[in-house]
This record gives sequence, structure tokens and C-alpha cells, in this order.
Amino acid sequence: MSSAGLPEGTQHPSTPGEVPGIAAVPAPRQRPLDFGDPRHLAACRFLLEEALVLDERDFEAWLAMLSPDVIYRVQVRATTTRGGIGERTPLVGHYDEDLYSLRKRVARLGTSFAWAEDPPSRTRHVVSNICTFTTAQEDVLRVRSYQLVFRSRGDLYEPDLLCGERTDLLCGANGQELRLSRREVVLDESVLRTQNLAILL
Repeated sequence: MSSAGLPEGTQHPSTPGEVPGIAAVPAPRQRPLDFGDPRHLAACRFLLEEALVLDERDFEAWLAMLSPDVIYRVQVRATTTRGGIGERTPLVGHYDEDLYSLRKRVARLGTSFAWAEDPPSRTRHVVSNICTFTTAQEDVLRVRSYQLVFRSRGDLYEPDLLCGERTDLLCGANGQELRLSRREVVLDESVLRTQNLAILL
């Protein structure tokens, strides 16, 4: 028997759900930065300014807030039984974008072919529960936040509410202007009750 109580040669499960009935040991929770820490305040300001430019549909200004190597993902969420393989499906997403594809998406919004956004959506991005963490790189912060997006489009459709959690990597924390280098969004609904997902989260 191994020290973990498993037969010799048996590998310990690395992710929840690999062995039914055995829960993975959670990793130690990292303590977020104090709310008065200048790095946390800078991250909060970045997210609030981002929400403002998105609600004002100033997408060129939003693109300027991204780093050249940005990765932008909105994962599909699955509903599973307790002890299942997990709710997140990293291989399938509503969005899986880089800077090139995001620029193309923004450019299309300015054409007559963006039918999903004609008439344009009126949105309110409400950001809360912001927690900022250091990373192994001094100039990179990891930021977790909750987001509630109200979306109204035209007069014929009921407004939408999209709620979820975002995990961001912000680079430039060593005194430079912050840029978004990675975003992963997990929405709280596995089946989205919206006509389309043509807005940015």
C-alpha cells in the first residue's frame, strides 16, 4: 500500500470525479490583497472603467485596454450530479477569442451585417465582489469578480440578465497602465435564456 492508502502503482486522482466518492483535497485559499492596497484599487478602477466603455459602446477604447496576447473565453457550463466530473467544459465555449478575432468582432458591429446587434443592445455591466491576488509575476495580477449584465434590445423582446464570475489576468501592475491579458467567464446558467450572445462580458 502507498502512503496515500492506495495500492502500489495506483496514481492518486488529480481532479475531482476521477474516483467516485473521493473528493479532491482543496488547495489552500490564497489571501486577496487588502482593499486599500494600491494594486487592488488600480484593478477595481480598471474593471469599472471597462464597464463604462462597454456600456457606452466605445469598443475601440475597449480594444485599447487589451494586451496584444489577450485570451478571452466564456465557458459553457454543464449541470452535473454531485460528485460528477465538474461543471465547466474547457474544450467548449461561447467565446474563445484572441486580439485578432476580437478586433474582427468589433469591426463587424460597425457594418450592416451585425444583425444580432441591429438595433444595438442597451447594456449595464454591474461589477462587484472584486478580489485581487498576486501572481508569480510581479507585474501580473489575478482578479476575480462577479458580473451582472442587464441587456435590453429593441421594444419587442424581454430584457436579459446574465450573471457570472470572471477571472482576469491584468498585466502592468508594476506602475504601468493595466491591460487585460486573459479573461475566463463562467456564467451561472447552463442554458442561456437570451436570443444571442453578441455582447461583450
